[in-house]
Amino acid sequence: MLLYPLGSTAQEHPRKEINLDEFIQNLFSQPADDVNYEDLYESLFQLYTNPLDLNAATRDELAATYMLSEAQLNAFFAYRAQNGSLLSVYELQAVPEFDLTTIHRLLPFVEVRNPRAGSQPFWQRLVQEPNNYLLLRYGRVLERKKGFSPADTNRQGEVNPRYLGDPGQVYTRFRVSHARDFSFGFTLEKDAGEAVAWQPRTRRYLSDFISFHGMLENRGRWKKLVAGDYQLQAGQGLLLGAGFVMGKGAETITTVRRNQLGIRPYTSAMESGYFRGVAATYALGPFDLTGFYSGTRRDAAVPEEADTVAGLAGDESIRSVQGTGYHRTAREIAAKGNIREGLAGSNVTYRNRANTLQLGATALLNRYSVPLVRKPSDYNGFEFNGRDNWNVSLSYSYLWQNVNLFGEVARSKSGGAGLVSGLIASLTPKVDLTLLYRRYDRHFHSFYGNAFGENTRNGNEHGLYWGLKIIPLRKVTASAYYDQFRFPWLKYRVDAPSKGYEYLFKLAWQPTKTTGLYAQFREECKEINQADGKLPVDFLAAARRRNWVLNADYAAGKCLSLQTRVQGSHYRQSNGPTRGYAIMQDVQVTAGKLKVSTRFALFDTEDYDNRQYAYEKDVLYAFSLPAYNGRGTRQYLLLQYPLGRRLDVWLRYARTQLRDNKTISSGLEEIEAPHKSEMKAQVRMSF
Repeated sequence: MLLYPLGSTAQEHPRKEINLDEFIQNLFSQPADDVNYEDLYESLFQLYTNPLDLNAATRDELAATYMLSEAQLNAFFAYRAQNGSLLSVYELQAVPEFDLTTIHRLLPFVEVRNPRAGSQPFWQRLVQEPNNYLLLRYGRVLERKKGFSPADTNRQGEVNPRYLGDPGQVYTRFRVSHARDFSFGFTLEKDAGEAVAWQPRTRRYLSDFISFHGMLENRGRWKKLVAGDYQLQAGQGLLLGAGFVMGKGAETITTVRRNQLGIRPYTSAMESGYFRGVAATYALGPFDLTGFYSGTRRDAAVPEEADTVAGLAGDESIRSVQGTGYHRTAREIAAKGNIREGLAGSNVTYRNRANTLQLGATALLNRYSVPLVRKPSDYNGFEFNGRDNWNVSLSYSYLWQNVNLFGEVARSKSGGAGLVSGLIASLTPKVDLTLLYRRYDRHFHSFYGNAFGENTRNGNEHGLYWGLKIIPLRKVTASAYYDQFRFPWLKYRVDAPSKGYEYLFKLAWQPTKTTGLYAQFREECKEINQADGKLPVDFLAAARRRNWVLNADYAAGKCLSLQTRVQGSHYRQSNGPTRGYAIMQDVQVTAGKLKVSTRFALFDTEDYDNRQYAYEKDVLYAFSLPAYNGRGTRQYLLLQYPLGRRLDVWLRYARTQLRDNKTISSGLEEIEAPHKSEMKAQVRMSF
């Protein structure tokens, strides 16, 4: 009866504008340098701009938000099956197991769509779609970096490299999309130091990076049709692991599992990890059949004797496939699009009628236009070399009451295998548990995999992960994990088989809706080569890093919110302990339409091993995660103001000031001053 006034048909609601930094911080309270945050932010942005229709969302799609436990997922789908379509998002309050905190976190990513919206002609829906925007962004460092200074010569009389472009970074994105219907868009980007040039010979067409896509969904049995740039996610990510995927963090339960999301349009400015071609998913009864083809160019490092601006020719080989996306110097331009990569594959997924069992099979073939021949070394002795690679995998997911069993096993052309298998269980409404085992052979080669693991790629690793979350009191949450791993073969800076462990404990207390506090401790221990370098043999020694965080958030109404954060670290290997800490105070003020966010941070670290990472508020859909290193201060000021209904403007200024240094950074990024100032401006226009 209370919901009846909302209407007898689905009711749109004004979605809450999400704070990406705050959302990520809830999952990764202590940032690390081995997480690709640019991809993480971009995937989260795509999830936000394509909200899930609660009346059509699948279990995988809702689970991929990482906010719902197994008990909550079961309760939602049981409620929808028993009561039919939801009338409004506010009906989530009637779903058993759902609390207000979970609902508020979920609201930016979901909606209840009007069922009559899809009855209009396609072109009319496309033209009238409100979810469309053009984003323009410009940023630069105000001090001059060495790469932009006049070129000098070295001792041999050779001219030292310099950046060929200006210091500005330019970013443009357009997109019009409607979830489960269509998506069209393009992205253009020029990094700082890259030149604006029309030079087909070096594959530069004004903007250094150009991405585009078009996607249609739910056209009869055709669930998805994509042309242009796209990504895929299947199984547990051993072969295809794109999308909003996470690893170890403050969310200790839901982030260990990958979800079957299939084809996703690619709208990021990252210049690697995507496919360019066509892909489609066709529904045939309980089976989803997906086929895809990609043909695109990749950046590749060539041997020095073949290093020319013209790039590769004939049957030459490459040293490595690069993913930085930088084309600022003559050498970086020489690596741009040096090789062609062809990729073809398919996936078959079966779901039973009760949606409790999911089985999948994936196969894909990669082929480079020239062979990859790595520089010989002991630690990469089992890395991929050659021109062709193929992979096959089988995956499963089984739901029994509040327990989800999942896994995937894969094999590559080399004969190496990868395995990941785990479970997530809601033991009680207040206790969640997860357990995951992975085993990746040293000669397992998967170029686009992103399964759970300690390494940046799935290879040369065995490990076992335990995760636990408990709600002992109504406003108190305790979460923890322990991960034990070993590496059977050598790694970079690790000249022998090694092992390690990592654990985390977090205690959070939210006494009121406007106040939140938490404390977190994390320790990681890995074996690496001894740091002293005095012995002729690089023996391994345990490197132990401990991080701790104390954080308090307070909102004084809608106009003022405060965050105080203290974090520190302790690092020890063979040369004795070193330490570092940072203290931060954030203030956000809303005065009418104007939003002002600022921070003052004080940091002191004894060495680079104790650098402090901290999230900062940035312009919409961008991120800032600087490493505080040395002794100094850091401030930023962010302004946001809407100029009318269809135009929003952001301005950001940030500055780092060091006390004991005369320069910042090194190489071509070096600044001959103890300070670094950054400016960024962004405009978003809706049509």
